[in-house]
Amino acid sequence: MPDVRDCEQCGSRFTPRREHARFCSARCRVAWNRADRAHHTADHSALSWAITAMADTTDRLPRVAGLDRPRAFAVISEAVWWVTIVDANLVRYYPDAYDGELASRPEADRQLIDETLAGLRFVRNQVGCDLDRVDFIRPVPVPTEDSRARDWTWAALPKPSGSALSPRGLTWELGRHQAYQSRLAGQPVGKTFATAASFLQEVASGITMPDGARALD
Repeated sequence: MPDVRDCEQCGSRFTPRREHARFCSARCRVAWNRADRAHHTADHSALSWAITAMADTTDRLPRVAGLDRPRAFAVISEAVWWVTIVDANLVRYYPDAYDGELASRPEADRQLIDETLAGLRFVRNQVGCDLDRVDFIRPVPVPTEDSRARDWTWAALPKPSGSALSPRGLTWELGRHQAYQSRLAGQPVGKTFATAASFLQEVASGITMPDGARALD
């Protein structure tokens, strides 16, 4: 059964090509952006702050000792939170900048970035519902004093039950799970966050406000 939703601008029913699609056409997306310009301005400083928090958190990964398990789990969880918060806000309020930056990359890079972010959304959605954060992360098997949180890896996981989700929601969540298994499972967490955060920062660096304010950074 195809996924069908209502366009947030004109209300027409449409079948989205991407998980976060909100508009039935480019025309509706442009019209919504123009009408929502004041809201963008109000949210500018909050998004800028979130981007800074994301960068600070992901930058801590190489400094957190792998032997300090509570702190390592905490900083990885925080990184998931901030990356997905920034991603969601850029997708929602700056879709043209987001899609433009993604489209400028080679096909292999586009797929890697898209699936990496989808995998992190899966982590965010599942933690606190069906799974705990410790189910997702595997510490280094034989840690040493040189081990760091960035060296921990993502665990392979079974498909989510999705019992509380609608059919459409389950379809998207299974897609996120597939992306998680493909791009995160078995990979170092530091590599994942480097891919996601660097892309999001590139998107943000190209955004300027309607009044000519500086780009987000």
